[in-house]
Amino acid sequence: MNFNLIYESFLDILKGLGASLEIIILSLFLGLLLSLGIVMMRLTKNIVLNSFSRSFVFVIRGTPLLVQIYFIYYGLAQFTAIRESFIWIVLKEPFWCGVLALTINTSAYTSEIIRSGLNSIIKGQAESAVAFGMNKFQAFKRILLPQAIRQSIPAYSNEIILMIKASSLVSVITIMEMTGIARKIISKTFAPIEVFIAAGIIYLALNYLVTVIFKKIEKKYTISY
Repeated sequence: MNFNLIYESFLDILKGLGASLEIIILSLFLGLLLSLGIVMMRLTKNIVLNSFSRSFVFVIRGTPLLVQIYFIYYGLAQFTAIRESFIWIVLKEPFWCGVLALTINTSAYTSEIIRSGLNSIIKGQAESAVAFGMNKFQAFKRILLPQAIRQSIPAYSNEIILMIKASSLVSVITIMEMTGIARKIISKTFAPIEVFIAAGIIYLALNYLVTVIFKKIEKKYTISY
């Protein structure tokens, strides 16, 4: 075991931490916004919107993230209409393809987390809010959603940890985040064990930090029954 190589690789891989965090934070933020829209569609009585949200969640959760990344980066480029459209400005960049894939993936899982939180809330609260003069959207926004978010904190912390680990997959489309840098070092040193130990230490530290932060948040905001 070459401990000196582990140390040197650790310092080199650490240079990609900024890119990894940028991808993770952007994907989680955009995914959370998208998941709220999916939940709203799932709760609506409109058959088209409801069916679309169900199908979206089923497809995304039922296919590997790696396949989704490849499809967005390589697959969409095969369509002339996309290459000639305004969205090609985004899709031609590996960084944004990675963010888009992770955003779509986490939105499907997050929507189910929020939906489960909503299902755990006493249904009579919505009727009571409407009886006090709120419309259904106001009742959802002011009464149901805040409670659902608090109920979903433990599960969502797990989703964040999964996203941190999943962000390593974007290295397959040439993004030089931490795993991308690790792969480059391995191609030069032919020492995968030492290099991946160095990378694993950084990912482990990130996930430990998330765990500590969410334990404090959960302790402060989670409702006890």
